[in-house]
Amino acid sequence: MTTDTSTKAPVADTELAIDQELLTAVDEAGQVIVHASITCRASWELVRIWKSTFLIDRASGFQSRLLHASNISIAPNWTPIVQGQTIRFTLVFEALPKTCTAFDFAEIIPEPGGFFIENIPRNQSDVYRIDLSNQDLF
Repeated sequence: MTTDTSTKAPVADTELAIDQELLTAVDEAGQVIVHASITCRASWELVRIWKSTFLIDRASGFQSRLLHASNISIAPNWTPIVQGQTIRFTLVFEALPKTCTAFDFAEIIPEPGGFFIENIPRNQSDVYRIDLSNQDLF
């Protein structure tokens, strides 16, 4: 019998370390972090995020650009998921205007099926969690 003596950080510790890095980046650069999830409702689905996904200030119409996506494919590539599986991913956006009190999460794409969540209240941390499972995926 062999014993594994490697020192692997538990997944939760690794995720916590990554989240801490992102929170530090948010504080330093004023970026907005969106933790999103999608649970597959069909036997299987393909999901992705487009670079043309924005946070849109409801008052001014300012569009905060997507800067980075982690753990999800960016169009034209796809991430497959199977029934019951939940994919969790993180999106980093440029800062919203300081005057913003609410915004929309909008994937503006040249075909049907873009993600859209309306009227998300702004918080002090600029870190948000959204569930995209009830959105129509095409």
